[in-house]
Amino acid sequence: MRIYLDACCLNRLTDDQSQQRIFKEAEAVACVLGLIQEEQVHWVSSTALEIEISRNPDADRKRDVTALLTFANETVAPDSATADRAAFLHRLGFSVFDALHLASAEQGQVEVFLTIDDDLIRRGRRYGKVLRVRVQNPISWYEEMRR
Repeated sequence: MRIYLDACCLNRLTDDQSQQRIFKEAEAVACVLGLIQEEQVHWVSSTALEIEISRNPDADRKRDVTALLTFANETVAPDSATADRAAFLHRLGFSVFDALHLASAEQGQVEVFLTIDDDLIRRGRRYGKVLRVRVQNPISWYEEMRR
């Protein structure tokens, strides 16, 4: 299975773990990374993800999250068709980076796009017939994978 982890997922590992939701999401992301290391899933990243992470003003968090990118099995560089697709998704209401991440995931023939962003998940469901990738929270996706 091919997956895409957005910047929110990767950053969740460096968030304050004192809140139950944050702790559970970080735990799920860590489990997903474990599946990647065990070669049970294929992580497709993108240069757009690298750019977004590089913009983090917190140097320690940026360093830690950038280090996670080394576990990606593949990195796609958006081409002109992907840029056009991202522009279309942006017109539907996705943020610029979210649209670019989704289009990059589609370019990489990803099946599941993992995010902890509730708005992105809701919008992904709303436009599920338009998207070529399923948008899901890492907790629910990991639980689904374990079944």
